[in-house]
Amino acid sequence: MAGFEQLLAQVADLVWGVPLLVALFGTHLFLTARLGIIQKHLPHAIRISFTRSHEGTGEISHFGALVTALAATIGTGNIVGVSTAVAAGGPGAVLWMWLTGVFGIATKYGEALLSVKYRTVNDDGTVAGGPMYVIEKALGQKWLAVLFAAFTAVAAFGIGNMVQANSISTMLKANMNVSPWVSGAVMTVFTAVVIIGGIKSIARVCEYLVPFMAGFYIIGCAVLLFIGRETLLDTLQLILSSAFTGQAALGGFAGAGMREAVRFGIARGLFSNESGLGSAPIVAAAAQTDEPVSQALISSTGTFWDTVVVCAATGVVVVNSGAWETGLKGAELTSAAFAAVPVVGPAVLTVGLLTFVFSTILGWSYYGEKAMEYLFGKGAVLPYRWAWVAAVMLGSVVSLQTVWTFADIANALMALPNLVALLLLSPVIAAETKRYFSARS
Repeated sequence: MAGFEQLLAQVADLVWGVPLLVALFGTHLFLTARLGIIQKHLPHAIRISFTRSHEGTGEISHFGALVTALAATIGTGNIVGVSTAVAAGGPGAVLWMWLTGVFGIATKYGEALLSVKYRTVNDDGTVAGGPMYVIEKALGQKWLAVLFAAFTAVAAFGIGNMVQANSISTMLKANMNVSPWVSGAVMTVFTAVVIIGGIKSIARVCEYLVPFMAGFYIIGCAVLLFIGRETLLDTLQLILSSAFTGQAALGGFAGAGMREAVRFGIARGLFSNESGLGSAPIVAAAAQTDEPVSQALISSTGTFWDTVVVCAATGVVVVNSGAWETGLKGAELTSAAFAAVPVVGPAVLTVGLLTFVFSTILGWSYYGEKAMEYLFGKGAVLPYRWAWVAAVMLGSVVSLQTVWTFADIANALMALPNLVALLLLSPVIAAETKRYFSARS
């Protein structure tokens, strides 16, 4: 078993290696240029994202689709993952992480547009969409669509369920001495109550949970930075300068330079915001709209909130605390950074992790559900939901490193079919965008 786990770890390192990072970031840059810098419409996108209007076929509001995608996207990676990037790549990794969010807006926009345009409306009014439908309908490559759906179903149970549940139970055990069986049982019940009702129930909960958790965390980080304001300007200067010169943390690579800052910053940013992985457009397709571009604009704001705001806030807090120079890594570095401000810091971290992780379980349940529906039909949906609930309990009480690694591989492999579709269909994305903005001018 140890040898098998080591093999899986090597495969995970390979698939999440430089080629995939280059492909993802390269697609961000390509679509940014191809669409004439779609990021310039971000203020308009944010404004319309807060509407709950019913403008066409679909199951949930614009806002509901956005917050459900954010629920899945904003997770432990926004807190612990950021610290990992800083420890390995130095303070400069924060800037490169931020840039992946800025350019990733274009990719998130493109994949959402295609998913709405090529979605399927069932006889009962429910909708199904995502890269698998785009690949089958627009490219005619059913086998590639099946691969994407299979990778999504596997990734969902790992990174979107059991690993998340385990992180909550482990944290509560360490900090509050709560038995994993107790925390797991509570989490399982809450998950069942929400997801058995389907996407409408999930979106309804996320409409309240996501704004609260994101707002609480961002305000909390702002308070921490205000308390440490004397060093804040120096921190920002350090992040900017080391992004292009390099300055590793004590526990990072010896002599780490700009290459490490770029590598770890981009890797963490891409993994966090999921732009190009093909997950978020699955729920974008459920939005009540007949206009692919407007929903694509709304979906693109998810990358802005996730990486440009939340990840950046975490990164600045970690660097400003000075804890990154102690040699700590990952969760230990995160805890030390937030503990630099007693009471307030640990409270922000604990509430942030609890809400971020639970929301990820809710959001990813829908991604996996739609993948299973594509593969096996609507009859697979209800059994899948109950299996998802059971997996929450299992993940809470058993540490499954092999499951995490295997899901990590599947998560990376989701990107390959999705990027093929994005690049081949970029003329469609550009034409739809031109039509929409020409009509508005």
